[in-house]
Amino acid sequence: MEFKNSYLQGVYDTVARRNQGEPEFLQAVREVLESFEPVLEKRPELAETGIIDRIVEPERFITFRVSWVDDSGKVQVNRGYRVQFNSAIGPYKGGLRLHPSVNASVIKFLGFEQVFKNSLTGLPMGGGKGGSDFDPKGKSDGEVMRFCQSFMTELYRHIGPDTDVPAGDIGVGAREIGYLFGQYKRLTNQFTGVLTGKGLTYGGSLVRTEATGFGLCYFTQEMLSVMKKDSFAGKTVVISGSGNVAIYACKKATELGAKVVAMSDSNGYVYDPAGINLDVVRQIKEGRRGRIKEYVEAVPAATYTEGCRGIWGIKCDIALPCATQNELDGADADKLIANGVMAVAEGANMPSTPEAIEKFQKAGVLFGPAKAANAGGVATSGLEMCQNSMRYSWTFEEVDQKLHDIMVGIFHNAYSASQEFGAPGNLVMGANIAGFLKVADAMKWQGVAY
Repeated sequence: MEFKNSYLQGVYDTVARRNQGEPEFLQAVREVLESFEPVLEKRPELAETGIIDRIVEPERFITFRVSWVDDSGKVQVNRGYRVQFNSAIGPYKGGLRLHPSVNASVIKFLGFEQVFKNSLTGLPMGGGKGGSDFDPKGKSDGEVMRFCQSFMTELYRHIGPDTDVPAGDIGVGAREIGYLFGQYKRLTNQFTGVLTGKGLTYGGSLVRTEATGFGLCYFTQEMLSVMKKDSFAGKTVVISGSGNVAIYACKKATELGAKVVAMSDSNGYVYDPAGINLDVVRQIKEGRRGRIKEYVEAVPAATYTEGCRGIWGIKCDIALPCATQNELDGADADKLIANGVMAVAEGANMPSTPEAIEKFQKAGVLFGPAKAANAGGVATSGLEMCQNSMRYSWTFEEVDQKLHDIMVGIFHNAYSASQEFGAPGNLVMGANIAGFLKVADAMKWQGVAY
């Protein structure tokens, strides 16, 4: 698809030429640039000052070797990454992902999205992302520790509480953050807020574990209220994934009056028409890092199906994709629409393909894009940074209220931008524009070095 605006077409062509073989990154850039066409009509100086040319190019992209020794004494080698995409409004901020699918394209796409997501929170955080193709599944605690220590031995020289503050992501939970933080502290002889997602005993924040899932539901609830005069109450919900985001989205959706009937992992999905028993899921996933198929052993009335894509064929009012990128395609969107879905909000990063998003929008389905709907995690990471700077801790209720207010604010910023720039209700465009304009203005005033 060609852009109507020749300047944006030129920007995209340059990105495509420089980043060949990086489909995730190119997909993310195209989706964002498409939203900028009405902005340039009102703000032509953004093209004249090269703001968009600069915002699609990371300030720094670091690749490094990670060597570690497994339990059998064999040396293993993985590849580590950190993209420091944009620091115009604050220090780089974004998670570390440990998963075999991690490569340069995935890290750059995530870092690019993080720029706008962090801007939408209203907190002073730039955008970054990192990780490795290391797979923590099946590894012992000792192997994970040695990998994390090796990873941080390289990464530490590039990060700091006022430079770049990584957090967790897929494959990086409290265990991994602890090992990474411990190694950073040894190497620098400093106790700082250099990582978020830390344990509560050494600088972590309450609500951080729940934040992305809770925030997703707070955003969705506000979207339903404003755009449909409705709520979660009495609705049937399908959630893909069964990790941290999915578990706490399930918890909050249930608290808000919905019935969650399905969850999944990379092998398959469970359907429980009586409503998912979250205690069972948490015991499987958080207690012993098991597989979702074990759910039917504890709840015989539920059914398990191999293959995770089939989950979108289950009839529901609200769909919350919380697994991974591009997990929901056009055919899946057709199934959801045919079954009467009224709202889709993204808990994972870019889980819906462009074709799926277009179909939802044409069908009048409310659609909450990831950079807005799943910003609760990084928002609470930002709140952890605030608490670390103050050497202070807020209560669970205080952090949860701040998270709620941030997510409601994100919805209204995106919704207002969609109206101002001629696409009322298009939250994809609204989120992109609202997140972009704050960063663009900061870049403009800081000069071309930024």
